[in-house]
Amino acid sequence: MVIVMTLINRKNVMAVIVGGLCSTPLFLSTALAQEVYFTPNQIMTWPTRSFEGETRYAVVEKSGRRVLEAESQGQASARYLEREIDLNETPYLQWCWQVSNTYPGLDETTKAGDDYPARVYVAHKTGFLPWQVESVNYVWASTQPQGATWPNAFTQRAQLIALQSGENRVGDWVAEVRDVRADFAALFGSNPSKIDGIALMSDGDNAGVNATAWFTHLGFSSTKDMPSCPQ
Repeated sequence: MVIVMTLINRKNVMAVIVGGLCSTPLFLSTALAQEVYFTPNQIMTWPTRSFEGETRYAVVEKSGRRVLEAESQGQASARYLEREIDLNETPYLQWCWQVSNTYPGLDETTKAGDDYPARVYVAHKTGFLPWQVESVNYVWASTQPQGATWPNAFTQRAQLIALQSGENRVGDWVAEVRDVRADFAALFGSNPSKIDGIALMSDGDNAGVNATAWFTHLGFSSTKDMPSCPQ
């Protein structure tokens, strides 16, 4: 696993993780021309990248389903998978998520406020060097409005999108579907044919805050149909 040595702060999340994901291309599996889904048990086998302590990950029963639980008590670590996903075959990223609470009062555009109760992110390699990547972070924001986009406070190579915001849907299962290639085009002006890695996390280390997130139905599809979330 290669860490980008030019990065100063441990919370340059995607650049650090993707430095590892994209620096070992021969280890990446060939994308399959079919739907790609990840069960909670499979995600539990993904490697962990720790930034400040470790977010606790577990498979739990919730709403009658087995889901992935991510509990952060002032910690930050991500579960990530290094794998090529063919966006020509499966361009739509989908998942269901729920959070216990948000972090009122944070300025999420600053380093001190770069904490989210839940996020899912994808990375696309743009060159041969570990730091030559672009990543899109889909976040459950606390203060940034729904639909807002902004650069990560630690690197311009990571762009964030607030899919949910504030307390409005806290405690609800929410379904998401994103056209990954369209998001890269809007945020970076690029048109990737594949992504090289996917990760998820709950973190609260910068502001010392706590939250729990739950994830299920994570995968890539050829259609933009919404996943059927737990009730």
